[in-house]
Amino acid sequence: MQVYQEITLLPEADISLGFLWQKLYQQIHIALVEHKVADNQSHVAVGFPGYGAKGFPLGRKLRLFAPERVQLERLNIESYLSRLSDYAHLKSIQPVPETTVYASFMRYHAKGAARIEKDHQEKARRWMLKSGKPLEDCLAELDKTRPEPASGLPFLWIESQETKKREGGQAQKFPMFIKKSEQSEVHKGLLTCYGLSHPGKPVALPVF
Repeated sequence: MQVYQEITLLPEADISLGFLWQKLYQQIHIALVEHKVADNQSHVAVGFPGYGAKGFPLGRKLRLFAPERVQLERLNIESYLSRLSDYAHLKSIQPVPETTVYASFMRYHAKGAARIEKDHQEKARRWMLKSGKPLEDCLAELDKTRPEPASGLPFLWIESQETKKREGGQAQKFPMFIKKSEQSEVHKGLLTCYGLSHPGKPVALPVF
């Protein structure tokens, strides 16, 4: 990634940071869908320099990254943020500074506690029938690798544009969990239309 553009959210007493994040990210998603390079693929990445901050865990800043300046120019994100102009400060496109620190951001498909328990029980029963072991032994063994609900990860309520188009303008909002992973070197590749890495193919973004 060679260039970036930074957006800073400006909450007020009657408008929370979480509300602004959801409005901002929905517009980012719309822009990336309208400029996608293939089915659910984008050249533009989204980074969260304040990830893990106290208060709202995504911080107050969002960065758009691209391999070339022309890709951010074509995106013209300012045109998508006109309704948020009083609450979002957009900087001009800048070259990425030199850094040796990288991270990737990926959507985490979280399961709730009830779904995890149901899957856990079903998997244990299948193993019991296949192995002949007691159900209690199968459950105890599977407990070692039992996933935890992702309630600790930051998330935003998002409405999928692809689902909205497919279902004739109707789409329910869903919580999109965002996971950050430290990277030791640069990884290149395409991203989703949420600006996030594809599962198993992390795109390393510069951290500065």
